[in-house]
Amino acid sequence: MSKPLEQLEERLGKISDLEKVSRVLSWDQQTMMPPAGSDHRADHLATLRRLAHELLIADETGSLLDELRPLEESLEADSDDAALIRVTRRDYEKAVRVPTDLRAEMTHAAAQARPVWVRAKAESNFELFLPALERNVELRRRYVDCFEGVDEPYDTLLDDFEPYTTTAEVREIFDELKTELVPLIAELRDGEVDDSFLSGDFPVERQERLAKEVVGLFGFRPGTWRLDPTEHPFASGAGVDDVRITTNYDPQTMKSFFSTMHEYGHGLYSHQLPRHLERLPIGNACSLGIHESQSRLWENLVGRSPQFLRFFYPRIQEAYPEQLSGVGLDRFVAGINRVQPSLIRIKADEVTYGMHIILRFELEQDIINGRVELRDLPRVWSEKMRDYLGVEVPDDAHGVLQDTHWASGLIGYFATYLLGSVMSVQIWEKALEDGPDLEDQVERGDFAALRGWLGEHVHAHGRKFSPQETLERATGSHIDAKPYLAYLRAKYGAGVAA
Repeated sequence: MSKPLEQLEERLGKISDLEKVSRVLSWDQQTMMPPAGSDHRADHLATLRRLAHELLIADETGSLLDELRPLEESLEADSDDAALIRVTRRDYEKAVRVPTDLRAEMTHAAAQARPVWVRAKAESNFELFLPALERNVELRRRYVDCFEGVDEPYDTLLDDFEPYTTTAEVREIFDELKTELVPLIAELRDGEVDDSFLSGDFPVERQERLAKEVVGLFGFRPGTWRLDPTEHPFASGAGVDDVRITTNYDPQTMKSFFSTMHEYGHGLYSHQLPRHLERLPIGNACSLGIHESQSRLWENLVGRSPQFLRFFYPRIQEAYPEQLSGVGLDRFVAGINRVQPSLIRIKADEVTYGMHIILRFELEQDIINGRVELRDLPRVWSEKMRDYLGVEVPDDAHGVLQDTHWASGLIGYFATYLLGSVMSVQIWEKALEDGPDLEDQVERGDFAALRGWLGEHVHAHGRKFSPQETLERATGSHIDAKPYLAYLRAKYGAGVAA
């Protein structure tokens, strides 16, 4: 290895360590930190962000990248070293435009905003959250102003989560989806499916046992993973052997069963990233869209499938005999897959879920472009919910305050949820093509082959390639809405034209 490359890797390793410590502190804030510690934690996270940013944009980093250009050009494009130099140069060129003070301030404001959001949601009081939201949005607009030559302001924010992807490209995909989802929802929304058994008494301690059992079956690694409760489920951690997933237990529903499987998909991706690249940027996940494809695959294509439930449903019945002892498997499968427009994104069925994301994607562009006043967000949100899903929003907690993302400063993130849902079907279909007995294995409760296939074809690439190149290497094609729409039509028996 050349000395400049060694020096670059040493510098990047320090940046990686700082970022992973930040993740642990953020996880702690959202799971077990005393609420009064939020100001302290904001200082901690801002300092770590400042240090990492200063290391990345330092003159030494730029000089090393310049010195390594001939080496990069001499290497195969898909080699680890060429990918490392290429990805680091892109990160550097984006980061160097942003003042360190702004980067630290963004982190500080987001850490302070989250506990405010928790209180505002609990009280269903958007006015309580509004000043923190205004601060986060103002900082994101200043961040966007650091970049010139983009087609749309929102491109800069989207690129932070789905690199090399433009707003126009996402809009085109979402328009195609919307064209079919709207009539599909209208056709299915009044279907006579009894899911009353999914509401009632679901003791939290039993939910916890069942959550641990299902992820243990999937491949939860003792000693390297943990599962904790939180207000809004997420996955985090500090390395391939430090994976932390979370869930939320609602004593009146069993939604934690599915949200836990969802976060398992994120955790498995993190656990199977290339170990030899762990302290380098190319050892990270490719994008949040690819990440989401993994969580949606485990939650929906596995977890809601008849094959998996033929194996696992007896255990669910044992956990909740009062609710489910008289509910047969077919009725249960129909109930958990009922299409019914609802208020809460993370509880939405597969068909209506996409419209929740499209709503947020459109609204975020309006926010960044100043087309909507932040004070008017509850009203605009309610109007869009009525237009897109025919649902009346009763209060802020069930509307504009339901997601944590804006409190965390994650504007630009939401599109990745639907992009990931689309890509999950492409990935699943390729896995089935390569392993025709995969569904039989799922029905036996054997997930080793699926974990292995995902590890080899998706996870092992880390961040060496763009999201679309990663998807193409796994499936043979770029993102395509058609398989996803065909999957929905086949599963839900809709008579919508193909």
